[in-house]
Amino acid sequence: MFFNFEEILKNEPKFRLQQIKQAVFCDLIESWNEARVLPKSLQERLQKEFSLDIKAEVFESDDKQTIKILLELKDGLKIESVLMRYKDRNTVCVSSQIGCPLNCSFCATGKLGFKRNLTSDEIVEQILFFNRYFKVQKQRVSNVVFMGMGEPFLNYENVMRAIRILNDKDGLNIGVRKISISTAGIVEGIEKLAQENIDINLAISLHAPNDELRKKLMPVAQKYSIADDYIKLTNRKVMFEYIMIKDVNDSEIQAEELARLMNHKLYMVNLISYNPTGIFKASSAERIKSFKEILEKHGIEVTQRYKFGKGIKAACGQLAGE
Repeated sequence: MFFNFEEILKNEPKFRLQQIKQAVFCDLIESWNEARVLPKSLQERLQKEFSLDIKAEVFESDDKQTIKILLELKDGLKIESVLMRYKDRNTVCVSSQIGCPLNCSFCATGKLGFKRNLTSDEIVEQILFFNRYFKVQKQRVSNVVFMGMGEPFLNYENVMRAIRILNDKDGLNIGVRKISISTAGIVEGIEKLAQENIDINLAISLHAPNDELRKKLMPVAQKYSIADDYIKLTNRKVMFEYIMIKDVNDSEIQAEELARLMNHKLYMVNLISYNPTGIFKASSAERIKSFKEILEKHGIEVTQRYKFGKGIKAACGQLAGE
């Protein structure tokens, strides 16, 4: 697929751009033959040169709240995306790389190694697929989180280009405040984002209350400590993600330590119930509740993300690994 429509249409009347954006992103056509407003000759050229096909295998959870796709790219490599359905929103967790070079010990994607970066088009395809999936139900993707396979800030330019396509009011029209980038703490990327004129949300994968444990879980922590330059430059809230892993990072002592670390009015913590991928196990519901209460007692803003899609292996990298 190819979303650089300006290049495609350089010899066409200017109004064709609006027609094509409407057809692809709003009408959600799956073949150029469906774009009746276009001349037959242009339909045929686009059909030949820029296929709209998206090939994906779909896995749906029993409760219908989680849908995972294994999307096959033009070179035969595969990536994963997950749709999480809430009462008030439809959130898609997208991938930004095929595999990941960071090799975090709790992550299935890290075990795949790194193949390549995704293009901006391949990132956008993931959201477009789910919008097509929703078409009959007259629903759309409302939120996007870059928490899938790969480290977004190691593919910075393509990720930002994709975000601008997602945010285009004449296209998918997803508000920037409904788009979040999750990073393992790539400081250069955090600093770059702080300079962008775009108010997307930043989330940092923390997963430990101290550097010693974090280095064991996440090799990237050997190089990067978490910088607060983003807050200094933007005065915007930052979410710290904390996967709850049984007997690793979920003790009451570690909750107290995390509370001291998060003592900043613009910090918030998102506790995530772990989707087991191998050597680790998930913390119990009781342990997570106790951990959360300790943070709240210290005045830390805390949210909790419940487990989605365990039955369909919704932790990123689990399906691609198979």
